[in-house]
Amino acid sequence: MIISKGQQTFNWLNVVFLSIIGLSTMLPILHVIAQSFSGNAAINSGQVSFWPVGFTTGNYRIILSDPSLWRSFLNSVIIAGFGTLINLAATATLAYALSRPEYAERKYVLILILVTLVFSAPLIPNYLLIKELGLINSLWALMLPNAISAYNMFVMRSFFLNLPNELIDSARMDGCGEFRLVWNIILPLSKPVMATMGIIYAVGHWNTYSAAIYFINDRSLVPLQVRLREIVFTDNYGQSDLSSEWVTQLSPEGIKMAVIVFATLPIMMIYPFLQKHFIKGMLLGSVKS
Repeated sequence: MIISKGQQTFNWLNVVFLSIIGLSTMLPILHVIAQSFSGNAAINSGQVSFWPVGFTTGNYRIILSDPSLWRSFLNSVIIAGFGTLINLAATATLAYALSRPEYAERKYVLILILVTLVFSAPLIPNYLLIKELGLINSLWALMLPNAISAYNMFVMRSFFLNLPNELIDSARMDGCGEFRLVWNIILPLSKPVMATMGIIYAVGHWNTYSAAIYFINDRSLVPLQVRLREIVFTDNYGQSDLSSEWVTQLSPEGIKMAVIVFATLPIMMIYPFLQKHFIKGMLLGSVKS
């Protein structure tokens, strides 16, 4: 195919424009990372831009030696890990059932789910429900109440609707039961949408803050975002053995930036491995042929 000169110019300008946009989104992240490795004098004098000045690892030494930060990090890992598994299992089973034409009452169920998408439950009734279920001061309070997202369920249902009915019918004719059909055929074909929903759910759990404030009173159960807020807004660096030695020598701003990097890095490391499935899943699940 011959590309005209005008099209080539447009493609070149498009690449330049998108590169500028992409770089502009990276600049704040680079600035945060640079400050997390910079010394007290450089940060206080405003010398740090996108490269560390007065390089030091003291900011990370303080936060990594804080037991409360590691405990909250573990809580967030548990919430994100088990919570995402619960989300995927619940969302996939409901979406698959509502995608099958033999389920005659599926339209009425879809209408009820759509109502929950438009009208969310108020905070007080939600709190009373979780209290009656005995989930207060439990990590389950941060995982079970939002087991299914209505929007994600509709996206996943659209993906299941695109699967060929002939494949499902032939599997049933060969004696494949419903659970075996889902486990051996449907789920392997659904890796793109499962990866997409998985990373959306995981990021949501990793960023859990409001629910933890409402439902968790035990300090040993707070997730990472709550601990991050304490450090950023109250300069509470925990009970680290190094705190008394280093806090007077380092900028509080640098310590805060180090905590932000520490809290963001796990998700940033996971996303590149799921990126291709994420893009494919959003495209396949967003359009019904």
